[in-house]
Amino acid sequence: MTASHPSAAPGPGAAAARAGGRTRRRRPARAWLGALPLLVFAGLCFGLPAGALLYGAITRTDPASGATELTAEHLQRSLQGPYLTSLTGSVQLSALTAAIATVVGVLIAQAVVTSRRAALRGAVLTASGVLANFGGVPLAFAFIATLGISGVVTQLGNLDALGWNLYSFTGLTVIYLYFLIPLMVIVVVPALDGLRPQWREAARNNGATAWQFWRYVGLPVLAPSLLGGFVLLFGSAFAAHATAAALVGGSVPLVTLKIADALSGNVLVGQENVALALSLDMIVIAGLVMAVYLPLQRRSSRWLH
Repeated sequence: MTASHPSAAPGPGAAAARAGGRTRRRRPARAWLGALPLLVFAGLCFGLPAGALLYGAITRTDPASGATELTAEHLQRSLQGPYLTSLTGSVQLSALTAAIATVVGVLIAQAVVTSRRAALRGAVLTASGVLANFGGVPLAFAFIATLGISGVVTQLGNLDALGWNLYSFTGLTVIYLYFLIPLMVIVVVPALDGLRPQWREAARNNGATAWQFWRYVGLPVLAPSLLGGFVLLFGSAFAAHATAAALVGGSVPLVTLKIADALSGNVLVGQENVALALSLDMIVIAGLVMAVYLPLQRRSSRWLH
């Protein structure tokens, strides 16, 4: 017969384990409390303006009675006529400048990464950090003084005879590249640093050429970072306003300029709600851009870190 043993009383180890479990269960609540100030700040600075924008875009107030009703009229008008043209123009300008800046920025970043001179790398990265944040009215004034109708370079190179016009879609493209290329350099240098030398050595030992290494190893690994950089540049160009407003005014159809005109009543009076609808369209496009950028960023970090 097997003797029955009385159940042992829980020891201090079991009690400590239960206390640890309770501590772990309380940690999420404490984490939320730590993030509460940031959530409140984000709600006040982003949530309230976004809510007011959405409310104005889908409502209409009768000036006579003061009654407010839901309507899709403003959203429909924001996707028609000159408003749709401005939205399309912003997308075209952003896509073109982002594509050119991605290619040129990668070439510059590769030259910096492969250079053995630390001073060159530091100088290029420092200059890129400064130029990527140089925009607005000062940038427009610098280009007007340099490449404008009476600009120094325009007069010395007789660019007028070649058909050069700074106050056009082409001129705006050149100006956007001025700060987008440095931004791409800053974004892609860490990704190029993440390419391990062992991969290149292994490809060389197996008889692969430099082109084959980049085609089958380098570019596939860098593809998420390059696409993520392109999306980031697209978003930066799409949201730019001050430089274009100071340079071209309304001669180039851009959605940010159209929003400013509608809010100030420069074209038609009482178009504030249409401007809010255009802003909502921009938020939707920016949301789609971020929905593409964030997964690409996570995938590139998994390969390169």
